Amino acid sequence: MTESLATDTHWRYNHLGHWLRLALERFDSRVMDLMARDTGVPLGLSNLVVRRQLGAAHIHITRHLALEGSRLTDLAVRAGMTKQAMGTLVNQCEAWGLVTREDDPLDARARKVRFTGVGLAWLSAYKEAVANAQEEMRAATSPEVSTVITLGLEAYCSQ
Repeated sequence: MTESLATDTHWRYNHLGHWLRLALERFDSRVMDLMARDTGVPLGLSNLVVRRQLGAAHIHITRHLALEGSRLTDLAVRAGMTKQAMGTLVNQCEAWGLVTREDDPLDARARKVRFTGVGLAWLSAYKEAVANAQEEMRAATSPEVSTVITLGLEAYCSQ
């Protein structure tokens, strides 16, 4: 058994999960590159992206923060992160002016994380960058292959 594991390692790096991880890294990297060049993104944020201080981890907030605001716990659950890890990201994004924390009108003990005006500009740039990155993928793989990938992943993730 150990001998076959030592001689056949190809399976460890040639499986769907491996390719999905690499594809996500490439996609997120391309989105960040596009956002760094977007004139709608404030220069300070563009510089943070270029220096890789604002990166894929911070995109969890961009992807999962509701427009009406979200409690930190809910945001962490949607992003698949611990509350503590999400708290660190929110603190950084708050320092950069992307989000703010406000009292939750429905619960005096809770606070909501909300996009600021700068954060909404960031979200708009993210939307455009995602659309451009998706179009680049379609061009690289062909519209048919891109559609099959999308439908297959939607089916797999909905189970």
